[in-house]
Amino acid sequence: MRLSLLVGVLMMAMGGNAQASVLSAVETGDQRMLEQALAAGDPVDGRNAQGQTPLLLAVWKNDVASARHLIAAGADVNAKDSIHDSPFLVAGAHGRTEILRMILAHGADLTSTNRFGGTALIPAAEKGHPEAVDLLIAAGVDVDHVNKLGWTALLEVAILTDGGPIPQRIVRSLLAAGADVTIKDFDGRSALAHARARGLSEIAALLAAAGAKD
Repeated sequence: MRLSLLVGVLMMAMGGNAQASVLSAVETGDQRMLEQALAAGDPVDGRNAQGQTPLLLAVWKNDVASARHLIAAGADVNAKDSIHDSPFLVAGAHGRTEILRMILAHGADLTSTNRFGGTALIPAAEKGHPEAVDLLIAAGVDVDHVNKLGWTALLEVAILTDGGPIPQRIVRSLLAAGADVTIKDFDGRSALAHARARGLSEIAALLAAAGAKD
């Protein structure tokens, strides 16, 4: 029994689930295993129980080396999981800038949206990732996209950040890209109105200088 069990384990290791081998390599950060699995022709876009591809896992881990191998092997940078996250959306939203650059060069869908109906730019702005914001703007992501909450990137900065130096830098980038300061949320409030109500004086000043009105 022990011998047959060992043989079974070896057979599974040699010829088992091809998808799991790539996923396992990324999960463990084993670059050698990943290279071997990809060279053997294992599917690059296999999914786990949450619908995540190996590339999405690599993005969450900020595993640049694995992401590079997967993208070179043709991984789908726009493949969404069960909650509508994709490698592109997560890389942008969470400021994984080195991976984001690679993704933008390999077919990122700039109009892709997350479960809140937002582009990668909106959470990148709200979460305080100015370099990602600049990359996404330069790539052509719509600076005035409105998500399901009725918020643009400018509105999210005014509503959800502390208004410090990083949010101020992000607002400058958005304004330089032509962001529309007149857009209001579903309650009829502008980014300027939110900034003033929350005491974000520097943000308010930037918006007012750009022509914003309450």
